[in-house]
Amino acid sequence: MEHHDLEGAPPVRVHLRRSSRARRLSLRVSRLDGRVTLTLPRGVPLPAAIAFADERASWIRGHLAEIGAPELVGWGSVLPVEGRPCSVIAGPRSALRPEAGVIEVSARVASVPGTVAGLVKALARARLTAASDAHAARLGRPYSRITLRDTRSRWGSCTEAGALMYSWRLAMAPPDVLDYVAAHEVAHLAVMDHSPRYWAVVRGLCPGFEAHRRWLREHGQELHRPRFSAVAQ
Repeated sequence: MEHHDLEGAPPVRVHLRRSSRARRLSLRVSRLDGRVTLTLPRGVPLPAAIAFADERASWIRGHLAEIGAPELVGWGSVLPVEGRPCSVIAGPRSALRPEAGVIEVSARVASVPGTVAGLVKALARARLTAASDAHAARLGRPYSRITLRDTRSRWGSCTEAGALMYSWRLAMAPPDVLDYVAAHEVAHLAVMDHSPRYWAVVRGLCPGFEAHRRWLREHGQELHRPRFSAVAQ
């Protein structure tokens, strides 16, 4: 997908998406994470699309202000880690310390947001691997691999080949919520649909999962608020 960065402070990234079904240029600002997408009908030249976005820069920024655009992580930022609010502070080395309510970042790093993202990703891989291993062992169904992504439309997925994918932002959610998502995806190793039989498997792996599912529906968008790039993604 191509993109165009609107000038100004802060810069705003507009993602350009071509669609054979689109009949006109259209802009969308996601209420989930502030992602701006401009859809182009086939045949519309790129300069025309960029001009369209530039002409509507005020409209785009107005919508971002209305929904509360994601904030760039930096010194003093507060973001959740394992469901606990943590402040980004300087420390002797970079480390997550959710039990103390802090994320320590070494003053020697080149990028504070990049370092924090790396710490959260590493935690997500460790927690999701452990949870997936435990649930797969209980189910007696091995998975093939785990991939972490920064997804917006789903928290996880499972392919027919047994490949698991998770959003690394789950490391910011309470541990029980992360565990539920792992159980949700591992259950697909046994049942690929969302039939009553599937939900029975989920319940066997994660009793009381409904509360964790509800938490994601009510608070999941908060995990998308922290931004780890200087340009809105």
